[in-house]
Amino acid sequence: METTNRIILNDLPVRLGMTDVAEEGAGGRIAPSFWGVAGNPVSHSITPKLFSIIGERLGLRGVSSVSIHANDVAEFFRKTTEMEGDLWISCTSPLKHALSESLGHQEGDGQGGINQIVRSEGVWSSVNTDGDGFMEACRHLGIDPVSSTLKIRGGGSTARSIAHAWSKEGGSICTELGRRALGEGPWSDSIIDSEEADIAIDLDALPGGGKGVDLKAGIQLSISYSEDSSTEDFAVMMVVAQHLEAWKSLFAPEMSADLPTLSEVLAILRETMN
Repeated sequence: METTNRIILNDLPVRLGMTDVAEEGAGGRIAPSFWGVAGNPVSHSITPKLFSIIGERLGLRGVSSVSIHANDVAEFFRKTTEMEGDLWISCTSPLKHALSESLGHQEGDGQGGINQIVRSEGVWSSVNTDGDGFMEACRHLGIDPVSSTLKIRGGGSTARSIAHAWSKEGGSICTELGRRALGEGPWSDSIIDSEEADIAIDLDALPGGGKGVDLKAGIQLSISYSEDSSTEDFAVMMVVAQHLEAWKSLFAPEMSADLPTLSEVLAILRETMN
């Protein structure tokens, strides 16, 4: 069977209708039956490791870790329908926008996409943590948006989420046209007409470690990582940061006070990646 037709469970096809019972963690939180990542590509994703690291810290056990290869929402829902129990899933390209539309996700912020999704007792809920994760990773590196200009290439949901978060923190934005324009949104008043930028990010770079266009800024960041990336790469820092934000806002907000810090998760992850 080809990988594209599988749900991968620890490098093995999932046994549908598994009888493993998830245990309670701190505070009486019941863990889901499955957690992991969905999209294409996902073979390089560190998200299943992040679920395991944070779940272990919080005492959530008995959860099956999955990587769901899905090229569209129809494939995603078909595969998840075959999985019994609750799901906590981080979604990547190409699902983010289509899942948002399918689930009627509305935040009124113009993001147009989601990257975290939960099915609990058959009911779906979702959030977008791209922007908050980007900002937290920037703070980890000592980057302050105030009095700084961010150049963005691209106009997808990740670009819009980052633009929204950056503008909320008082930063300025200049754009470079990519496959799609950034368009208008809550960030519009922060857009300036400038060719110069302190920081730049090419959000049209292909997932899985694709190289971006040189945007000629003081610092150029990338959010595309591969199996060869390390915890020193900004893309990895952002994935960890947005994953922690998902625990706070969607997966287990009542356990926020017990979550490890970004630095702590990166230190544990470093042992498995480097």
